[in-house]
Amino acid sequence: MKSCLIVDDSKVVRMVARKILEELGFEISEAADGQQALDSCKGQMPDAVLLDWNMPVMDGLEFLRALRAMADGGSPKVVFCTTENDMAHITEAIKAGADEYIMKPFDGDIIQTKFAQVGIL
Repeated sequence: MKSCLIVDDSKVVRMVARKILEELGFEISEAADGQQALDSCKGQMPDAVLLDWNMPVMDGLEFLRALRAMADGGSPKVVFCTTENDMAHITEAIKAGADEYIMKPFDGDIIQTKFAQVGIL
C-alpha cells in the first residue's frame, strides 16, 4: 500500500484529505506543520506528500526545501494544496521541487487527477 503524508495546520483539511486518499488506497499519516512533517519523513519516507503552504513553525516551502535536501528526499511525489494561487507562488513551489499544485478548495476528483498526473496512482 502506498503512503501519503498530509501536511496542513487545519484539522478539517487533514480529515477531508485523509478520507479522499484512504478511498484511493493510501495509508495516511498527518502533520500539522512543516517541522512535524520533516520529523515524520526522517522516521519513514512517504510515497507522496499533500502539502499546505501557510503553516506555523515551518511553512510548506521551507519543509519542501528541507525534504528535497535529505538523502532520500527526492523520492516522494509532493503536491502543494494551498490557497496561494498566483503564478509567483506556483513557480516558486515547482522550482523548490513540488511535482504538482492544487488550489483550495479541492475535491476527490482533483486529488485523484493530480496524483495520477504525477504517477502515484
